[in-house]
Amino acid sequence: MFRQQVIRNIGRRYATAASPSLSGPQARASVPNYALFNERLSKARTTILENKPLTLAQKILFAHLHDVSSMTSAPVAGESYLKLSPDRVAMQDASAQMAILQFMLSGMAQTAVPTSIHCDHLVEAFEGADADVARSWQTSREIYEFLQAASQKYGIAFWRPGSGIIHQLVLENYAAPGTLMLGTDSHTPNAGGLGMLAIGVGGADAVDAMAAIPWELKAPRVMGVRLRGKLSPWASPKDVILALAGKLSVRGGTGFVVEYFGDGVDSLSCTGMATICNMGAEIGATTSVFPYGPSMGRYLRATQRAEIADAADSQRSSYLSADAQVALDPAKYYDEVIEIDLASLEPGYNGPFTPDLHTARSKMAEAVEREGWSDKVSAALIGSCTNSSYQDLSRAASLARQASARGLRVAEGTEFLVSPGSEQIRATMERDGIQAAFEAVGAKILANACGPCIGQWNRDGARPPSREHNSIVSSFNRNFRARNDGNPNTLNFLASPDMVLAAALSGRLSFNPATDSLRDSNGNEFQLEPPVGSELPADGYANGRAEYRPLLEHRPEQEIPISAKSTRLQPLAAFVPWDGREFTNTRVLVTVQGKCTTDHISAAGKWLKYKGHLENLARNTLIGAANAAMDGAVNKVRNAVPGLEPAEGTIPDVATAYKNAGVPWAVIADYNYGEGSAREHAAMQPRFLGCNMVVARSFARIHETNLKKQGVLPLVFARPDEDYFLFTSDPHELVIRTEGVTSISESEPVVTLAVDRVRDGETVETHRIQCHHTMSADQIGWFKAGSALNLIASQQGK
Repeated sequence: MFRQQVIRNIGRRYATAASPSLSGPQARASVPNYALFNERLSKARTTILENKPLTLAQKILFAHLHDVSSMTSAPVAGESYLKLSPDRVAMQDASAQMAILQFMLSGMAQTAVPTSIHCDHLVEAFEGADADVARSWQTSREIYEFLQAASQKYGIAFWRPGSGIIHQLVLENYAAPGTLMLGTDSHTPNAGGLGMLAIGVGGADAVDAMAAIPWELKAPRVMGVRLRGKLSPWASPKDVILALAGKLSVRGGTGFVVEYFGDGVDSLSCTGMATICNMGAEIGATTSVFPYGPSMGRYLRATQRAEIADAADSQRSSYLSADAQVALDPAKYYDEVIEIDLASLEPGYNGPFTPDLHTARSKMAEAVEREGWSDKVSAALIGSCTNSSYQDLSRAASLARQASARGLRVAEGTEFLVSPGSEQIRATMERDGIQAAFEAVGAKILANACGPCIGQWNRDGARPPSREHNSIVSSFNRNFRARNDGNPNTLNFLASPDMVLAAALSGRLSFNPATDSLRDSNGNEFQLEPPVGSELPADGYANGRAEYRPLLEHRPEQEIPISAKSTRLQPLAAFVPWDGREFTNTRVLVTVQGKCTTDHISAAGKWLKYKGHLENLARNTLIGAANAAMDGAVNKVRNAVPGLEPAEGTIPDVATAYKNAGVPWAVIADYNYGEGSAREHAAMQPRFLGCNMVVARSFARIHETNLKKQGVLPLVFARPDEDYFLFTSDPHELVIRTEGVTSISESEPVVTLAVDRVRDGETVETHRIQCHHTMSADQIGWFKAGSALNLIASQQGK
């Protein structure tokens, strides 16, 4: 009864609620229920908030509180947990597999909120657009048919492979100002460019929303970024976030929502703002958001959502922007304020191997020489969910036209690849001559899919890895080592599409188009004029091919196919609940040294095909992690149990030996553990193999939540700069006992580790290490139940 009431309440959020026919918000977002949002916000203002002026992010969050009347005080940023009711869920095909497998165990007949699945991760870039999509149907048909059947059964909109990248499709179809969405991908915040609070989560969090369970988020702090002025001709919105990442680092935004404001905001296009929000994931931010403005209205109308624009126009000064007092005194209301002068912002490159190493364009030649980077650009890649808007592509095409008019193509030895973000963009690009402009200088047009950005790139010469460095430039968002082509010696530098095209034409990292010259086909020198593009297509967006529209067919009786012989899909078995006792005899599997992203914990690339088969995927667990106890050796550990084989081996091999022997184990981790993608597999795999806790110097937000969802205890050292180092010396000799797990509570954040060093069966020393947990009362319920999913399933029928 309780669940049915929750579903009815969620349905009120839209003027047109979800319906079995999928004819409403599943097909395209309907007008948000601003009356309900304002009603909730007003109630929060007059009760717990004492009419305090609010930022935009706070307004949207408080308008989505699940039950304001149950709260007795204002939430404390960084401490309190908010229970929220999201409006929508979006999933990409790699993460959707595990989310659907979990949802199948929930007992729900259909999703409680509008939900969509987008097949964009499993298309490998190789021959070109149509050929690559056709091949993906051959290699991943089992996955697509599984996701399509699940979509039909549970009332989910299904976007076929080739239709586009999840974040671009959400922006074109589902994003609506002032609404709250969860997406199973870390770059979900892309929709913040349309005034939506869009948050990247693991699949288990998405299942909360899909199953009508209030979703928990630690109340974020709000970072205000004031934009002043207007970008210079060579600069682009991408340069805003590249510079901000260089300023803040990959963990500088952790615990924050980044909210942009100032007179410079109205000079940016909606899609440019989406680019900035998209890469907010690279500074660890919970999400990023812009206030509603004219460019958002223009984009909504251009994408056939005029009714949403009309409704949002009336909410601009009230609900869809920060209160006036905030703009007058931002330092008083934002937890941190950063100023960026757009007029003085210089284009730049970020990389290699990390998205926060920023080099201004004018300093790049000097950096190439100083750092010994390969100056030759072996590949230049434009597109991805971050930079494949009409404005991005039309600006880059203007440079391509200048080159081809002088008989110039991309430099010899430089591969030029373009990934359109959606079928709508591809069709418009083809109609308006943008595709022809790129092909005239040597481009290969790839599928409307993620492709090289996430490692789905069959790059000739990259496998097996070469010992020599090679440099690539891309308009992507992430550039961790070996991420794009599997080659650890590929240096990926992130830049705007304009800078990528300039690098392709010159073939050099050190080339500065603002000052340096190219040679035409006759050997004459010339300089490129600054790029010029259109915010929106003058003739509107082309519809593209009909087969790439979403499948909107609700069949509750639909069977979901999973073969018992499948190597790619496997029904989930529930994790074992906590036994109510302290942890004892826990061994240290590995002490992770330095950066350990979700790519290191659960690699993508060739492993993407196993995303729906936990047992097979677990074979890649932590294979990218460096072991601090073995001089930084990657994927190599000593076995802590005498007589258990292998005595020394890969991390998954030793973890599997522990699992089979019933030996619990822990990971000791460095700062910002779990940075990067929102993939929950990085939490599920260790849990599947017997991990009971991860103790870190600090966590990335999404990964810490994912660990909690799967019943793994995440702890942070009380003295991270001291206690971590106990575990860097022969950790295979250490045996951990906990004190405080049996009495764990939200009000008591301390758990003590009693760490014995055991040699030849004798304890030679004992250390007591204080740690903190950040679990709320509900999250402690997940832990005790063995996982959040176990708790959801147990609540069915109540």
